[in-house]
Amino acid sequence: MNLLRLNQLALMGALGLTACTSMSTATRTQTAEEQLADDQAEAGLRDHHRHQHRGGVMQFVAMSLDTLGPNDAARPQVEKLQRDLYVCMAPTGEIQRALHLTVADGVAAGAVDLAKVDGLIGQLDGAAAGVRACSVEALNQLHSALSEAERDELVEKVEAHWEIWRQVNQEDTGDRAPGGRLAALARELSLTPDQVQQAAAALHTALPARSGAFDRAQVDADVQAFAVAFRSASFDARTTSMGERSRLSSQGATRMAIFYETVAPLLTAAQRTELAGHLRNRAAQHPVVSTN
Repeated sequence: MNLLRLNQLALMGALGLTACTSMSTATRTQTAEEQLADDQAEAGLRDHHRHQHRGGVMQFVAMSLDTLGPNDAARPQVEKLQRDLYVCMAPTGEIQRALHLTVADGVAAGAVDLAKVDGLIGQLDGAAAGVRACSVEALNQLHSALSEAERDELVEKVEAHWEIWRQVNQEDTGDRAPGGRLAALARELSLTPDQVQQAAAALHTALPARSGAFDRAQVDADVQAFAVAFRSASFDARTTSMGERSRLSSQGATRMAIFYETVAPLLTAAQRTELAGHLRNRAAQHPVVSTN
């Protein structure tokens, strides 16, 4: 088993995803069904982090609670706090939904409205700045509700989500590697080899020119600061960095938009219609959370 596969399984294990395996004395083996489940889970998670950018590190925390297993007595409180976090991310979620629909309309037409997309991404930056302040009380209550072991588990999941986000949003989007965004699109739309080659060349030019600088070291430091603070016996979210300075939400959304803006003119009308449908479906994936 190669190192990449081991790293993938380690990440999936940290996230609580399906990784059912059978063990022999010498090797770790999987049935075809288990391998397919692993591959589908990994592909689904990568796709999620390519398209859903509601709250940066706060989103990683909320997602991690899906598979965190506190004791039965604490579970209702943890579920409530998870809902509270998603309420705080509702404004960014609405902007993301509008962005997906705007890009979908542009893809269907063969040309994306760049001014409208840029305006929405600017709104996303503004809304993301309010997520942390809104989440302080929920995070503090979450720390109190979890045991030491559960806090460790949540931190591991947050770190794993950040690693996958970094892989799929800072990858060379023109790369035709099997796990990349372009390869996924080629499978979705049955792109011809010529279309893939043209898209790869266009993306190599478009992304560096328009996506802007991204400070990975800043996010690494922020995630580590959160990890140390949340594992401690005392915790105050008001004094803990949660990655908001790195603009995770707008960075991911920008690269997503550039990708579809760039490839849309290279698609057939039928492919654009199909892709627009996929984007509208992804828009519908944002959680509907009452703010009342």
